[in-house]
Amino acid sequence: MRILLLVDCYLPSTKSSAKLIHDLALEFSRAGHEPVVVAPDEEAALACREYEEDGIRVLRIRTGRIKGASRVLRALNELLLSQTLWRRGKAFFRENPAELILYYAPTIFFGPLVKGLKKAWGCPAYLILRDIFPQWAVDAGILRKGSIYRFFKWWEALNYDAADIIGVQSPANLDYFARHYGHRGYRLDVLYNWTPLREEQHTVTHARSQLGLDGKVVFFYGGNIGVAQDMDNVIRLADNLRDEPKAYFLLVGEGSEVERLRKKIAARGLANIVIKPAVDHQRYLATLSEFDVGLISLDRNLKTQNFPGKMLGYMFHAKPILASINPGNDLQNIVEEHEAGLVFTNGEDEALAEGARRLLRDRFLRERLGRNARVLMEEMFSAPKAARQILSHFTPPTRETAADLTLSANEETGQLVDQPRSNAKQTH
Repeated sequence: MRILLLVDCYLPSTKSSAKLIHDLALEFSRAGHEPVVVAPDEEAALACREYEEDGIRVLRIRTGRIKGASRVLRALNELLLSQTLWRRGKAFFRENPAELILYYAPTIFFGPLVKGLKKAWGCPAYLILRDIFPQWAVDAGILRKGSIYRFFKWWEALNYDAADIIGVQSPANLDYFARHYGHRGYRLDVLYNWTPLREEQHTVTHARSQLGLDGKVVFFYGGNIGVAQDMDNVIRLADNLRDEPKAYFLLVGEGSEVERLRKKIAARGLANIVIKPAVDHQRYLATLSEFDVGLISLDRNLKTQNFPGKMLGYMFHAKPILASINPGNDLQNIVEEHEAGLVFTNGEDEALAEGARRLLRDRFLRERLGRNARVLMEEMFSAPKAARQILSHFTPPTRETAADLTLSANEETGQLVDQPRSNAKQTH
C-alpha cells in the first residue's frame, strides 16, 4: 500500500526525526509498500518539488523559517504548516492518495492537514509521538501556564484527535495519557525508537587524531543542544573530572544553548570539553564510531518521558551509555536491566562523576556494557521491528510476523493499549 510519512524535517537535516522517518520509509519499501515522504523545507528553491532519494519518493514543500528562528517566528511558521503544505502540495495530494498516513510529533501543527487528508482519502492515521509539547516546555521553565500555553494545548489536542492510534515512546507515557487524556479515548501503542540493523557507511573520519585526542577516553554527545537537554549538567561533569588527564568531552550538535554554553566553558577555563558544529549523518556516525562512551542528558524537571534519538547511534556502534536523566524515566530501567550503561538522576553530580570515572578507568567495563547496548538495540530498537509493529494495526499479520506482533495490554511488550470509552476511535 501507499504510505504517506509526514515529518517536520527530512535528510540531510541532522535532527533525529529526519533519520527515523528515512529508516522507516526504507523498511516499508523493503516490505513491498510504497512510502512517500512529505516534509517542509525552508531552503527549497521551488514552492513544491518531488524527488527520489535512496529509492524513496520525497515531496519537499517550501515553508517559512523554522530552524534557528526566534521562538516567536518559529511558532508562527509552524502554526501555518498545515495550511502551507496543503496550499502548495494539494495537486500532489489529489493525484497520490495514500492508504495510511504516518505523521511525526514534534510538531503539533499537522492535525488539520492529517484530518483533511484522512477525509479525502478514507484512510487511517498513526501519530508517532516523540515529544509531549507544550508540557515539556513548562517543565523546562521556558513556558508558563497561561494563554499561550492554552493555545498550544488546543493545537496539541487537534494533533492527537487526527490519529487513529498514537505511538508513544515509553510505557511511562501511557500513565501520562491516562492522567491527562483518559477521558478522550485515545488508542495508544508503545512504539520505541528505531535504527537499522546495518548501515552503508562509506565516510571515514580521523576525528580522534585531528582533535588531538589520541590516548584520551572520549565521552561523546551528539544531537540537539537545547533547554530540555540541560547541557550545563555535562559542563558540571567535565568540571568535576578536570583532574583526570585522560577524560575528554566532545559535544557535536546545534541548538539554542550552544553559544551560551561555549561562553560558560571559556569562563570556567575548561580544557577538557568542546562543542563542535553538527555534521551530516554519515560523518556523524563515522565520528561517533571512533570514541568511547555515549552521553545522554535530560533536564531533571521534565515530567514527560522520552528515549533520546542519540541513544540509537550509541547502541548501533556498541558504545556504553552514561546517562543523567529526569526522575522516573523508563530509560533507566531498560539500560540497567540490560547492563548497557550507567544511569543517574540529573542533580546527582557526585554519583555521575563517579560513574564516569569507572568508565574512564576500566576498558573492559566499557567494552562489556557496549556489547550489551548493541544487543539491546537489536532486541528492542530495530527499524524492522518498528515497521512491522505499525503495520500490524492496519494489515493482517503474516505467519512470519504473527508471533512477533501479538497485541497485548502488557505495557512491557510495547503493544496496543486501548483507553476505552463508548465512542472510542477504532483501528482500521
